[in-house]
Amino acid sequence: MGEFGILSLVPPLLAITLAVTTRRIILSLFVSIWVGGVIYTGGLGVGQTFDWIVEAIIADSGFHAEILVFTLLLGSGVALIWRLGGAIAIQEVASRRLETRRKVGVVAWLLGIALFFDDYANTAIIGNTMRETSDRVNISREKLSYIVDSTAAPVATIGISGWVAFQLSMIDEAFSNIEAEAGVQTPDVFTVYLESIPYNAYAILAIVMVGIIVVTQRDYGEMLTAERRAWQTGKVNDDDADPLQEVEGNLSDPITERPMLRTFLLPIVVLVAVTIGSALRTGYDGQPVLESLLAGEFTAFVETTTTIAGNGSWTTALVWGSFAMVMTAFTIGIVYDLCSADEGVDAVLEGFELMLTAVTILILAWSISTVADALGTGAYVATMVEGTIPVAVFPVAVFITATFISFTMGSSWATMSLLTPVALSVAFDLTGGFGLAPAIVGAVFSGAIFGDHTSPISDTTVLSSTFTGADLVDHVRTQAYYATTVAIVVVVCYLLYGFVGVPPLVFLPVGVVLLVGLVYGLSEFDATRRGIDVGGGRRDIDLVKQDADSDRGKSTEGSD
Repeated sequence: MGEFGILSLVPPLLAITLAVTTRRIILSLFVSIWVGGVIYTGGLGVGQTFDWIVEAIIADSGFHAEILVFTLLLGSGVALIWRLGGAIAIQEVASRRLETRRKVGVVAWLLGIALFFDDYANTAIIGNTMRETSDRVNISREKLSYIVDSTAAPVATIGISGWVAFQLSMIDEAFSNIEAEAGVQTPDVFTVYLESIPYNAYAILAIVMVGIIVVTQRDYGEMLTAERRAWQTGKVNDDDADPLQEVEGNLSDPITERPMLRTFLLPIVVLVAVTIGSALRTGYDGQPVLESLLAGEFTAFVETTTTIAGNGSWTTALVWGSFAMVMTAFTIGIVYDLCSADEGVDAVLEGFELMLTAVTILILAWSISTVADALGTGAYVATMVEGTIPVAVFPVAVFITATFISFTMGSSWATMSLLTPVALSVAFDLTGGFGLAPAIVGAVFSGAIFGDHTSPISDTTVLSSTFTGADLVDHVRTQAYYATTVAIVVVVCYLLYGFVGVPPLVFLPVGVVLLVGLVYGLSEFDATRRGIDVGGGRRDIDLVKQDADSDRGKSTEGSD
């Protein structure tokens, strides 16, 4: 595993560097995989390159293949909804109720919190639901991608989802190793997981950060540049942007004669209902759910429900849900005579085509993770911090290590699987007990998600860009400012815990206060540096927009 040493870092770092500098993400990923093949074989590495690509598709017992099918089917669902006029119907409703940028942002944020059951479904549903509405009020696609991405994995990792099952399995594996090596009794896995949630500071504070940004309407860094462009010119994407999905340009014209809200809402409701129901059904194995609830055993009820949700096959459920979405939209089109069967099939095929770029990038991003695994990238990084580390700074060290592994591999799950057993074992050796375990588990998960948020080769980053119609590199660059701000606050929180013993009940509120202060301070600083009036500038833009809308209304009345 460690025979390639520092060379194991070359492919993922090269992929990230090329993607950011050239903006050609597919070429960057492929070249980096090929370079990995050269390092691994010591020759041309062409055969190994394609072996890794094929392996990435069929890896994890079909998990990746199911995600690809889900993505393609979801594209077809989106195409059908667009063709039937569902997007027009939702725009008409939103224009009456979501008339400001703040309201649109808050609704997108709250939807992100509500759809806690899966990060992929979260990005797909919210991205497609809010894209047209956010465009109407001139919110940049970069901002919408940030809202979607930063409420997807963070929410899924602390809710009832497939993430929980994976996290529990990693903790269990670590405890099994310690028990076998040290011959000690380990704590209950589920209890440690519950205790780790408050220490998953990045996930919690990232969700809070989105709320602060959308409520205060304050931006800084490259997001301020993107938002100014959208306010002043109406261009939701930069002129040089290459969106992974552009519905308007890639699909046939929608039906405008009879836009019905049901053509949008019903397929989405079916997607959510079938996905959750299927996951719970596949995870249920006679567990006494109702019995524990009726007996008033709330902890047992939560544990049983979490076990059922965790044991469920969420990727299979997503495939079933997305297929049900497509069939629902197709049926609506036929029943209400909105399209013929042939036109419906054409829309389905257009939806497949819509997702081809995203599917290609997903496969190559997974391939980079396969390369990193073959070269031992994660293990190499992990061994760099296995030496003697002061207990007080160990959570910070774990957070930083998890961040780097996730950033270079583009996979938070791979990071968790690599680092959780190592980190818990080192924590046990440092303390001689398990008191530090919840904090270390939280630090691993926090770093894994932060690394994911700043990596252009992360699958969730790719999907967030896809379903919001944003440029992938632009999304990563703009989100990085906010994600890094949260990460800095997380480090402060972990240091307070490590050196002073401040518990999460205290350091999390402190973190929220720090975030509010940083957002106001950095936005004022950046605006002053650029000569922008943060408050007045927005009000002036809103007034200009209202005047323009009013003028358009008068013009329409005159023509009638």
